[in-house]
Amino acid sequence: MQRTPPGGPPLATIAAAIRRERERLGISSAELARRAGIAKSTLSQLEAGTGNPSVETLWAIAVVAGVPFSALVEPAASPVRVVRFDERPAIRSEEAAYTGALLSPCPPGARRDLHVITCEPGAARAADAHSPGTVEHVVASAGRWSIGPDGEQVELGPGDYVVFPADRPHTYRALDPGAVALLVMEYR
Repeated sequence: MQRTPPGGPPLATIAAAIRRERERLGISSAELARRAGIAKSTLSQLEAGTGNPSVETLWAIAVVAGVPFSALVEPAASPVRVVRFDERPAIRSEEAAYTGALLSPCPPGARRDLHVITCEPGAARAADAHSPGTVEHVVASAGRWSIGPDGEQVELGPGDYVVFPADRPHTYRALDPGAVALLVMEYR
């Protein structure tokens, strides 16, 4: 049985991070929206902390900013951190019954993020290419999945592992209800 965490995305953290990264780039909201391929009104809502960001929108902004996804969703953490399943900051896809929750952001000096992903059978979660050199490592923990770069998807069952270049389009599709996987994003 899949449990869906009730918590939504951390809006205040996301709003501050988007403003910080936009200002670091020295561009306007309109320019960031244009580069990310999102509506200016959507970006304005996100920067105001009133939007409802999707995984796709946040990835697009992260790619434009040249930062890991975690830089947009993760507040500063203490050295000891526990993430309770029901308290994960879940961010849902607009395209599929897919949810991503960042478990561990990339620490200083490293270039990786750790996520848990859940998905239900139905539409695939199509992911655009991430920053050049990005690699994804996925371990299926529940249910069967079809995962990988477009045209090279593989089927995974519980305990199976796949690694693939994520700097090209790729998809995640649940083949069984309650599919859960551990995803490590490695940035180079």
